[in-house]
Amino acid sequence: MQIGDDQAVLMELLVRAMGAKRAVEIGTFTGYSALAIARGLGSDGYLLCCDVNEEWTSIAREAWERAGVADRIELRIGPGLETLRSLPPGEQFDFAFIDADKTGYAQYYEEVLARLRAGGLIVLDNMLQGGRVVDDLVDDESVSAIRSINNAIADDPRVMVVLLPIGDGVSFVQKL
Repeated sequence: MQIGDDQAVLMELLVRAMGAKRAVEIGTFTGYSALAIARGLGSDGYLLCCDVNEEWTSIAREAWERAGVADRIELRIGPGLETLRSLPPGEQFDFAFIDADKTGYAQYYEEVLARLRAGGLIVLDNMLQGGRVVDDLVDDESVSAIRSINNAIADDPRVMVVLLPIGDGVSFVQKL
């Protein structure tokens, strides 16, 4: 449920290289990915984290404090989709990371894309599902949802996408 070190370094590097100042994360868990994003944003950045679990995110809060990035992270406990839909209409982000319930990815993607600036980047985790997305014999709910969002993003004329075999597969989606 946590990203690997290679993915954390890559995300921090990307956020920094693109000069991102505002980011959103759907699915925070213990906060490692948020820590990487916040470091990339710099001291004047803002990261909105959405998660449903107070227990795991309490670990995140402690880690952010120790790392000196807590002042740039806002954590909202509640369903990510509700949090996104409650944002002011004009609120925009430069960078987004989606790593939550797989059946919600399509809705998270659409809500985030609508709030992403042109040239902004969405990173989606677990896009290979341990290789199960290409196994026709596997048809559980999560795998079906990820197959569907992979196809939808690949066909989406609003974006460019690349899927890299880092961890369990990471899609990098740039809004045109």
